[in-house]
Amino acid sequence: MKIIELILDENDFEAGIEAISIVSDPAIESPFVALKKQEIKLAEVDKEKKILMGPLLIPDKPIYRKDENGEYYIFFSKETINKASQLFLQNGNQSNATLEHASKITGLTLVESWIVEDKQKDKTALYGLDVPVGSWVGSIKVNNDEVWDQYILSGLCKGFSIEGFFADKISSKPKDKEKMSGQVLNQIKDILNEK
Repeated sequence: MKIIELILDENDFEAGIEAISIVSDPAIESPFVALKKQEIKLAEVDKEKKILMGPLLIPDKPIYRKDENGEYYIFFSKETINKASQLFLQNGNQSNATLEHASKITGLTLVESWIVEDKQKDKTALYGLDVPVGSWVGSIKVNNDEVWDQYILSGLCKGFSIEGFFADKISSKPKDKEKMSGQVLNQIKDILNEK
């Protein structure tokens, strides 16, 4: 099966990530953590933070795709993830959000964003998120009670997914292909063991 690396075409004005979607089944297979019920004393009123934290992109993670071109896997390198995270913020897309990639939603804003540099010392370790070095992690503030109650508290949405435009190239590095093939094989084994 083909393994395709998605890259940023720096000559394309539309390249990069346009929005972050909250989804029930994140392609990167990593859920977010809902940060809730942290007391904030402000005029003796307790408020919920309503912040979601989770990985937005994980480097070298094989993501299965099936479309008119057939079946294949895509992945993002650490370098592409780093560039994409910066471009997302530079383009002012922090408040672009969708629900299940289908409809735009308001009231969601990326308020914190970083690239994991050290798994043990990173903020993700405090919240039990096991993501590799090079992952793009974000915290999204939810100022939309309907979305928070119906999709987050209910557990319907479990993670983030990105929306954007990338160029692609077939991975040509033998080491990358070998690594990706091993990860794909492990994913297939996991699926078979679940059945």
